[in-house]
Amino acid sequence: MQTIGRLEVIVGSMFSGKSEELLRRLRRAVIARQHVQVFKPAIDNRYSETKVASHARNFFDAQVINCADDILRLLRDDTTVIGIDEVQFLDETIIGIVESLADRGIRVIMAGLDTDFRGEPFGVVPALMARAEQVDKLSAICTVCGEPATRTQRIVNGKPAHYNEPIVVVGASECYEARCRKHHEVPRD
Repeated sequence: MQTIGRLEVIVGSMFSGKSEELLRRLRRAVIARQHVQVFKPAIDNRYSETKVASHARNFFDAQVINCADDILRLLRDDTTVIGIDEVQFLDETIIGIVESLADRGIRVIMAGLDTDFRGEPFGVVPALMARAEQVDKLSAICTVCGEPATRTQRIVNGKPAHYNEPIVVVGASECYEARCRKHHEVPRD
């Protein structure tokens, strides 16, 4: 039986539960006896080298990839569901790869940051969102006021990171906070 493939994108700020939602969907696919493969970029080694991990310390075995093409190289013939965490760290070839996988009948579930610490679109995520059948944007809780947070605040030496700081700095609560629009700061001077 041919299944209809699809792209699902889970986005939001850090600490919004993106990886947790990805893991929930993957666990449900396993319960449904679907053949699942999970991938994560090598750069994300915060909680585990070989597992997708949420901040809540839930885990799922994953294959570590250095570039998007590694997914095709590692793909098993019987795979029906693919999970990709931290998709914002992958190169632009991921767009064509996931499109072709969905065209082949594979459900591809991706999680990643939609914006960087500056509040600007992050890498390939906007293009993936535009192509997806389903997009879920999650929010966290602002560490300043407790309102819904949709932004990721990078902190350097106790202060908001300057606009010109590097875009990619892998970390967790030691250098990032969830913030609402009002309390998200990106100094430019």
